[in-house]
Amino acid sequence: MRSGADVLDTPVLDRDEQIPLWIQLRLVLRRQIDSGTLPPGERLPSEADLCERFNVSRTVVREALGQLVTEGRVYKIKGKGTFVAKRKSEGEFVGTTMGLWEEMKSKGRQVRTQVLEQRLDSPSERIRVVLHLHEDDLVLHLRRLYLVDEVPTILVSTYLPPALVPGLEKANLENRSLYETIRQRYGLVPFRAERWIEALLPSREDAALLDVSPRTPLLGIESVATLANSTPFEYYTALYRTDDARLHIVTG
Repeated sequence: MRSGADVLDTPVLDRDEQIPLWIQLRLVLRRQIDSGTLPPGERLPSEADLCERFNVSRTVVREALGQLVTEGRVYKIKGKGTFVAKRKSEGEFVGTTMGLWEEMKSKGRQVRTQVLEQRLDSPSERIRVVLHLHEDDLVLHLRRLYLVDEVPTILVSTYLPPALVPGLEKANLENRSLYETIRQRYGLVPFRAERWIEALLPSREDAALLDVSPRTPLLGIESVATLANSTPFEYYTALYRTDDARLHIVTG
């Protein structure tokens, strides 16, 4: 069997970029896998080869490969290496997760976030059920406005079980990636997300924050993310402006 080293493109990773090197490498490998350059069953270069090829440390390579394993895009066989996994069948609206911050940054967009709310709160019945909370449990509530290239684009209300992210209600999340912050502080990485999408009209308050008319249809997104062990990790609702953007969703 040939090695992925024979076909793998080697773009230069940007060390001046805010996106961590392991995420950049993960995106490079994902693009190779999704494009078919690295087909199912292909053996990836060894960790040492990837370190040399991209001029990064073994820690960076292991972080990137570990996340690809978690996403189900690659698998490891002890003593033989890392291989590209078969793609799952289409039709399931249960995909791997990637933070909005990382997604926009990877496309060269400028992203700024404004934290509107950040506090422990009493969850609604819907939130309590999807996050498997008890009757008296609180939930960490984050409400953030994403400005993409200085345009108010997405309004997100995120809910997290405080037991998984203790103290996050006091963390500085202004202009920071939520997922990267959680990964660094708690070692948690979302594994899967189930999403529901519908067209919605915003309230007057939400319309003002997004700088649109209350009569402007927006994309409403509801999402429940879980960890690799199926523990409910995050619930969020979002309003997404699509007058100047398209939402690209990749499942599997």
